Amino acid sequence: MKKSRSLGILALTAIAAGCSKIDDPSLHPQYDAATAVDPPARKTLAHTPERQLLWGDLHIHTSLSTDAFVMGVRSLPDDAYRFAKGGEIEHAAGYGIRISEPLDFAAVTDHSEYLGVIRAQNPELPLSKRPLRQRLLNDSPLRTTVAWIKTMVGFNPRLGIVDGAEEMSKDAWQEIIDSAERHNAPGHFSSFIGYEWSSMPDKNNLHRNVIYRGSQVPDLPYSSLMSQNPEDLWTALEMQRDKGMDNLAIPHNGNVSNGLMYSAVNFEGNPLTPEYAQRRVRNEPVSEIFQVKGSSETHPVLSPDDAFADFEIFDTILSGKIRTSEPKGSYTRDALRLGIELAHTEGFNPYRFGVIGSSDSHNASSSVEEDNYHGKLPLFDGSAGIRLNQNVLLPEQYQLARRWGAAGLAAVWAEENTRDSIFSALKRRETYATSGPRIAVRFFGGWGYTDNLVDRDNRVALADAGGVPMGAQLPAPQVGDADPSPTFAVWASKDPAGANLDRIQIVKSWTDNTGASYERVFDVAWSDDRKPDTSNGRLPDVGSTVNVAKASYRNSIGAGQLQTVWRDPEFDPRQHAVYYARVIEIPTPRWTTYDAMRLGVDAPEPTSIQERAITSAIWYEPDAAQ
Repeated sequence: MKKSRSLGILALTAIAAGCSKIDDPSLHPQYDAATAVDPPARKTLAHTPERQLLWGDLHIHTSLSTDAFVMGVRSLPDDAYRFAKGGEIEHAAGYGIRISEPLDFAAVTDHSEYLGVIRAQNPELPLSKRPLRQRLLNDSPLRTTVAWIKTMVGFNPRLGIVDGAEEMSKDAWQEIIDSAERHNAPGHFSSFIGYEWSSMPDKNNLHRNVIYRGSQVPDLPYSSLMSQNPEDLWTALEMQRDKGMDNLAIPHNGNVSNGLMYSAVNFEGNPLTPEYAQRRVRNEPVSEIFQVKGSSETHPVLSPDDAFADFEIFDTILSGKIRTSEPKGSYTRDALRLGIELAHTEGFNPYRFGVIGSSDSHNASSSVEEDNYHGKLPLFDGSAGIRLNQNVLLPEQYQLARRWGAAGLAAVWAEENTRDSIFSALKRRETYATSGPRIAVRFFGGWGYTDNLVDRDNRVALADAGGVPMGAQLPAPQVGDADPSPTFAVWASKDPAGANLDRIQIVKSWTDNTGASYERVFDVAWSDDRKPDTSNGRLPDVGSTVNVAKASYRNSIGAGQLQTVWRDPEFDPRQHAVYYARVIEIPTPRWTTYDAMRLGVDAPEPTSIQERAITSAIWYEPDAAQ
């Protein structure tokens, strides 16, 4: 009765909205395997002691994931790696997709729950009779909406009792392993074996991606069907490491965890302990903070004085019932603050992690470019018409895809493009996240950096010699300095194919003598001739060149490069503190604005965004500095 009622309500909504189909240029041209562009040749990257910047995506799904297959995806791991290396593949809606610039590394991370089972079964689904492309090109929005409803409401696979399900999953896992091994090319491209552990207690997101350093992996991935408790996942991973299977786990979408991802208590609701802190830091050295389903850096409720906190906020719990995720405990800045609070009061910190971005695309791709966006799940957002509710006619509460974003990428500073070097960079947290653009950023902390360090040809060597890179803890200050304050060297360059930079900020959190934490965002470098307001210290907005109707912008404002050495003016050596850098671009059109331009409809708000990069943090601990 419940399903029939939902279907009836949605169908009536569709009828009321109209029945004529629209011309959707995003569906063209149709993919043709005979003319599909192959991945370009890649030159070998030499070993670089001072590290080189590598770009990747460690969160890609294929048709071996149940949700992807049900939504029309038929691509396999080989397709994902072809796309990552710059080749053209077929989207589930039948058109060709290709990334503008190849990635350096990637991982296919299909859901371990029922891995490959639905594909092996190949049951009859609404999209089985007629492909999504046919429906979008030939059907009215009403008929397409009915197919959407039947898929979302009517499909209820009994996967857990399928005969031979374990063998199906083993076959799928072997396909993932074999594909990663085929595409791994040290010096050119690194492909990691991995999977997603998808714990959803009460529909709250506690997902982790598991990544292996090399070829030694278990016979089957660990599944949340075995346990939804992250500590049980850690136990499985620790046992594997004891057998030579080096690995790590990457939490993602804390923003929809309802406060559970970075909580002050464990999964069972008990207080955190030193052992818990050690295990979490060891098993989860980085968190994913940018992806299609929003940003997990911070939230306006948590950071009301941060003018840039309201960025790609998606805080709706992933369930049929529409409810909002609790911000506290769901965002990484809040987690960093809780970590230093616990360090002050309890003597341990479970939230010493770095950050990356990744896409969470379910199209065997990385859909991270605003002007080249092709969505996450085809039936939800496989074309511009679907994304802007032109080819389907759904009530607003079901239009989740419009709130999803074209994000993100993982940036890693590694000596060479090999699995081992990239994995080691992840472990030491010399990483950062971007919302999609390839903004180059370096961030170091020390005690005696000179103001001209960023202008020196050997600035990396000097920064290394006098301090630590992003992801590390500040060393003890130099003996003899009567009142030392930490200095931070940061420099950034725009994406060569993208927008200019607005500013560099350093975000600081610290504790007082009671253990309570605070935060402040410092503008430390900026473009053009702006000056901070003398009354409140705030830097004026950079302005905007976005033309909404044409979905365009100009690089007539902003800067191609920004750099500075900054000394904390409020440093107290008795307080725990944590610092990270944030680099903000000038405003550019959001993907929704590009879609609206192609469809000839009004662009929804927001029509523009300010893309960004977020570095891993640098920590200061009073005890370690004494």
